Amino acid sequence: MKTLSRIIPLQPDQSGLLFVDVQNFAAKRDGGEFKKLSDTEFEKDYGWFFGQMDEHVIPNMQKLQAAFRKKQMEVLYTTIESLTLDGRDRSLDYKITGFNVPKGSWDGKVIDELMPDENEIVLPKSSSSVFISTHIDYVLRNLGVKQLVISGIITDQCVESAIRDACDLGYLVTQVTDACATYTPERHTNSINTIKGYCRQVTTQELLSELG
Repeated sequence: MKTLSRIIPLQPDQSGLLFVDVQNFAAKRDGGEFKKLSDTEFEKDYGWFFGQMDEHVIPNMQKLQAAFRKKQMEVLYTTIESLTLDGRDRSLDYKITGFNVPKGSWDGKVIDELMPDENEIVLPKSSSSVFISTHIDYVLRNLGVKQLVISGIITDQCVESAIRDACDLGYLVTQVTDACATYTPERHTNSINTIKGYCRQVTTQELLSELG
């Protein structure tokens, strides 16, 4: 009987990279998630997060993006963005939470540091999991992607949702642990430890070395 394992190196012809919610709304100081906060409130609640993003996480994401492009492997993005201006199509959870990223808005765009090229796929989503509110499963299967590398924010929210759903749908998932971020180091560590049963976990450097 063949032994099954999650610890399998990427095969370039069946692998893709997914960036989760690395967009102006959630990754920029003047994004919709933070723009109503005073500087004091912002620094208290999100200073560590933005420090990690600027110093480590976004540079790691850029290295991954470049490596996948060089190997001509698929790079995809999902962003929180409604299909309408007023957000009436949002999930009930997003409505209760109280935020809306209108269709076509600046908040819904991928950050400039990870600007998608004209032939890369961006999927707007209106729930926590990209697999629930987009047709990404259909797209990945059409692309021939069986091994999905996941990077993004927030580690213990939308990233976890993507990992679990991808796993349940039959993808081999690799999480790049230092190319994900959440609001505190404790939350990040707890998430990494919680989700490890669903995926292979590697650092950016480990994945780059694997790709050669």
